[in-house]
Amino acid sequence: MNYRAVWAIYRFEMSRAWRTLMQSIVSPVLSTSLYFVVFGTAIGSRIPQIEGVSYGAFIVPGLIMLSLLTQSVANASFGIYFPRFSGTIYELLSAPVSPLEVVLGYVGAAASKSILLGVVILATAAFFVDLHIAHPILMISFLVLTAVTFSLFGFIIGLWADGFERLQVIPLLVITPLTFLGGTFYSIKMLPEFWQTVSHFNPVVYLVSGFRWSFFEISDVDVTVSIAATVAFMLACLAVISWMFKTGYRLKN
Repeated sequence: MNYRAVWAIYRFEMSRAWRTLMQSIVSPVLSTSLYFVVFGTAIGSRIPQIEGVSYGAFIVPGLIMLSLLTQSVANASFGIYFPRFSGTIYELLSAPVSPLEVVLGYVGAAASKSILLGVVILATAAFFVDLHIAHPILMISFLVLTAVTFSLFGFIIGLWADGFERLQVIPLLVITPLTFLGGTFYSIKMLPEFWQTVSHFNPVVYLVSGFRWSFFEISDVDVTVSIAATVAFMLACLAVISWMFKTGYRLKN
């Protein structure tokens, strides 16, 4: 393992985040704070508790997951796409660095930025609502697992995209809508039976539900199923990335 190469890629990507601190950290935190003000305070004051949890606190895990998913995908996809766009990817491919080391550097940096953002949003939420985390270790584990998984997914998008427009298609038209419809602001148990069944085909439901269980021990889906679904998606992303490097898809042409 070439740890120096992994560290060089990781450090370069993290330094880019500090150079764009306003866009990387401040902007998502401000956007999430607006959600707390609008949904948690204005609307939440008119909504009764959900399974014994105030509405303002109920949406905190969903809002953290919303930012975590979108930022993980965005950070990882742009991180690997820009070297392709500028042509410096060929220097990386010709260097004595294995595909695993490349993935560790880029995905590790993207996941680190997303986890940092999640922690900052969690701290921000404490100013708006009273939070109680029933299972802090599970919460941290779920946070890390989700950040790594969707950073891998973003890495795939960055290799697949052949332009900045395509780079934004899946995050804007797929990830964000699925997150809003995945129980971020409500429990799917509140839906009619038909739509509850439909919601179970939304993978984000399992992420939000499992993460919410670590806070309040309430969930729409069994927490073990949520963890298993996330791990399965992570393994699928690893398999796709392995195939991409093995075949040179979008890397050598």
